[in-house]
Amino acid sequence: MRKDLTMKIDLTGVTALVTGGSSGIGEAISVTLADSGAIVAVHYNTGGERARKMAEEFDNGSEAFGADLVDPDAARNLFVRAAESLGGIDLLVNNAGIFIPVQPDSGHGEWMKTWERTLAVNLTSAGVLCREAIEHFRGRGGRIVNIASRAAFRGETAEYLAYAASKGGMISLSRSIARSFGKEGIKSFAIAPGYVLTPMTEEYLDKHGDEMVANELALDEMTDADDVAPLVAFIASGRLDHATGCTIDINGGSYIH
Repeated sequence: MRKDLTMKIDLTGVTALVTGGSSGIGEAISVTLADSGAIVAVHYNTGGERARKMAEEFDNGSEAFGADLVDPDAARNLFVRAAESLGGIDLLVNNAGIFIPVQPDSGHGEWMKTWERTLAVNLTSAGVLCREAIEHFRGRGGRIVNIASRAAFRGETAEYLAYAASKGGMISLSRSIARSFGKEGIKSFAIAPGYVLTPMTEEYLDKHGDEMVANELALDEMTDADDVAPLVAFIASGRLDHATGCTIDINGGSYIH
């Protein structure tokens, strides 16, 4: 019997936790999931007012949850609180990330501070949340989407060594989960955007100029957060389950590997 190949995405009954869900790519993902019927746990660090407003506007039982993901215990508690409050989680989207420049010839203390903070937020918290999700998904299944970066494959400039390293680790994490837990109904995916027009990249674009970034693209326009979000909804629908372990590039053709 053929599978239903209708492409309408209906996420009614799906509950998602989106880290960094109140701005940039995370906001676009949260909105797209909610528009498709999902209940969303909108995580924030400093954007509490925006996150709460979003959850209220979704008007479907979505809630906002604050946590500073520098602290791995806060990451763990975030998942536990969201799962308890919303009656379970079906989809984890590790989107939260920081993009802090520091030159290698900076003082050792400054460089280490940036390295440790970047890996704490971008990779350690993602690992902690994935571990919680794996334990939660056992016996019920679930999906994980890790928002990585083109930098994981292409590398980055000298001042963003920590960022590139953290995103490379996220790719390996995602693939390892897919290989290890697929038979328990747990699927894992990575998305690797290039530069996306978000508040996180504004400082870089202000420094280097939109034109320099645009010249790297094969397309005639820069990537927007709304170019990334529909893919997460498609993954959440289950239509891409047999691609578990894959990484999908969304970088405007600026890096093809």
